[in-house]
Amino acid sequence: MALHSLPPFRFALLLVLLSPMAVLATPREIHHTLGTTTLETPVQRLVTLYQGATDTAVALGIEPVGVVESWSEKPLYRYLRDELDDPRLLGLETQPDLEGIAWLHPDLIVGARHRHHDVYPLLSRLAPTLMQGDVFDFRGSLELMAKATGRAERGRQILSCWDARVADFRQRAAARLGDAWPPTVALLSFRGDHARIYYDGFARRVLDELGFEVPIDHQKDGWGIKLTTHESIPAMDGETVFIFMEDDPAVERTYREWTGHPLWQRLAAVRSDQVYRVDPVTWNMGGGILAANRMLDDLYRHYGLAGAPLSC
Repeated sequence: MALHSLPPFRFALLLVLLSPMAVLATPREIHHTLGTTTLETPVQRLVTLYQGATDTAVALGIEPVGVVESWSEKPLYRYLRDELDDPRLLGLETQPDLEGIAWLHPDLIVGARHRHHDVYPLLSRLAPTLMQGDVFDFRGSLELMAKATGRAERGRQILSCWDARVADFRQRAAARLGDAWPPTVALLSFRGDHARIYYDGFARRVLDELGFEVPIDHQKDGWGIKLTTHESIPAMDGETVFIFMEDDPAVERTYREWTGHPLWQRLAAVRSDQVYRVDPVTWNMGGGILAANRMLDDLYRHYGLAGAPLSC
């Protein structure tokens, strides 16, 4: 049940459920996208309300007591399951179970502004709550959560290793591809009744760091665009095309219809055989530093950069 729909007396009862914790000698002020939150207790019971926060918690060695369900591979992404010992499931990322959060007695809640802005006042009454500005900002999520949980040094080490891998990949890719580096990359997705071009998002952020370029027609504001007619296919082109899509019969049908169209066959990436399907969890849904490293692993393999020495 969403907390904002509860009668006032029941909401008050849920607040009483949150027992006081031992106070830290030095309270910490954590700045986030909706203001400043003071943490007076050690963070031992963490609740994460978006996929990238759950990924980040695992990277920091934290096992959340409550998480929102994954978008696919429900209830949790397979790459995280071994590190998560039956956390309480708190519904959808877009509509988390706020009553369930209250019963968990969390020390810290981590959400995202454009997902949870409206319920932030209620969340912050249940426990100290941090709002990350962007669910796809894996760097920002790591820095914010590392500081809030007292793991700032571990966070710095993780980002340092990531930066070293990025530099290594860029050097190797440039040597391997020569004048063809860096290619422009189009990011596409197919759904049950339409196709999408992603101008922004998790995969684009990672590709930007790695040095790939964006097709001129895709250098626009916003997450991207939905395409509902085959006449839009020419807008999907790049020197390389990566496609992420769920394993679903309706999605596969859309994919076959669009990629079987004559306009698709005329795309430069299709003619040069530079169209590739990739894992939608790694490339789109995971949203954290672990997923970013898995995506980079994919790209090392894709470009044949064997023997990469760096691993995080």
